[in-house]
Amino acid sequence: MDGSRLDKLERQVQKDLAEIFREIAQEHFKGILLTVTRVRISPDLSIGRINLSLFPVKDKDVVMQWVREHGNQIKDRLVRKMKGSLRKMPDFHFYLDESIDAEAEIDRILKQGGESPIK
Repeated sequence: MDGSRLDKLERQVQKDLAEIFREIAQEHFKGILLTVTRVRISPDLSIGRINLSLFPVKDKDVVMQWVREHGNQIKDRLVRKMKGSLRKMPDFHFYLDESIDAEAEIDRILKQGGESPIK
């Protein structure tokens, strides 16, 4: 698949997954914002890497474990939402995007006067 078509597919998958995760958060994780921050799909459409951001969550591993355990159900919902626009749906792998946490930590350090925790 050429680059521009793959980019378009990644954006569509990200948009549709965002809606699915919004529904999942309402059903299973009230008060948690599950955000799809990035979607990358291999050119042969075999693998999709999905980065998720979770806020506000103390134990992110529990939520990510639930997402990974229910990955096939999430994929099925995506297939129905996309209405068969792909012959083959990639296998999805879900990863925690910790960039927001890193930004918050940097902001916290800067507000403390720039004291680095690394000595």
